[in-house]
Amino acid sequence: MQNENSEWVLCPICNNKTRTKLRKDTELKNFPLFCPKCKNETLINAKQFNIEVIKEPDAKTQEPN
Repeated sequence: MQNENSEWVLCPICNNKTRTKLRKDTELKNFPLFCPKCKNETLINAKQFNIEVIKEPDAKTQEPN
């Protein structure tokens, strides 16, 4: 029986289903989403099924203080 108030989270890199499911009232901030297919981890924010990928600067490109 499929619940109509929930959806699978798709990987933003390979667009396959992850093991994470969201409900309509779920809110995520800085959530580390892991994809079992492409083996990548991505930080996301999610609110009402709207998923936003958080882009973090690489440590290699940071200037030393």
